Amino acid sequence: MVGCLMYLLATRPDLAFSVCLVARYMERPTEIHMAAVKRILRYLKGTTSYGLWYERGKGDELVGWSDSDYAGDIDDRRSTSGYVFMIGTKAVSWSSKKQPIVTLSTTEAEFIAAAGSACQGVWLSRILTAIDARKGNCITIYCDNSSSIKLSKNLVMHGRSKHIDVRFHFLRDLTKEGIIQLVHCSSFEQVADIMTKPLSFDSFSRNRDKMGLCTLELIN
Repeated sequence: MVGCLMYLLATRPDLAFSVCLVARYMERPTEIHMAAVKRILRYLKGTTSYGLWYERGKGDELVGWSDSDYAGDIDDRRSTSGYVFMIGTKAVSWSSKKQPIVTLSTTEAEFIAAAGSACQGVWLSRILTAIDARKGNCITIYCDNSSSIKLSKNLVMHGRSKHIDVRFHFLRDLTKEGIIQLVHCSSFEQVADIMTKPLSFDSFSRNRDKMGLCTLELIN
């Protein structure tokens, strides 16, 4: 069942967090994991008409959102990174993934999530440049953690960042060169929140609409 649900992630970003969460337990699933999969299937049955509808002339600017929870996995206390990239009003790339290391603060968790988002943003920008031969503009990535934004701009090592693995500090070089721009946004406006943690129905529906998911009835 999880394998079938994985195919839907290509067009249903609202399922990314829940499906990736249950996929972690496919080796030794229990009854609670079976119940979680059935809950996803019930949600899917009630939203079969939802999907992404891309329209021409609805903007061509690449914008991203990056977010992370903190020690959300109760088994190994690793955090979950999530990002959403949109062109115009529709999501074109998204991810929900457990981080490779255990973080010691929310700042470190958000910084690692932003570094992963920057990788995807640079790749998408190069694809867009190759398609229409335009110059790559600075990629704006919205983050709701002020400390991680300051850390990406501050080249001085201090107690909060000296333990962070070197491979994540390339984000500083991208920020310094003007390739990536981290901009602060409120948690209420954070679209990638849907990729990192369970949300209330109102918050889930709001972020789902912001990503551009709509029903066939609205299109017709």
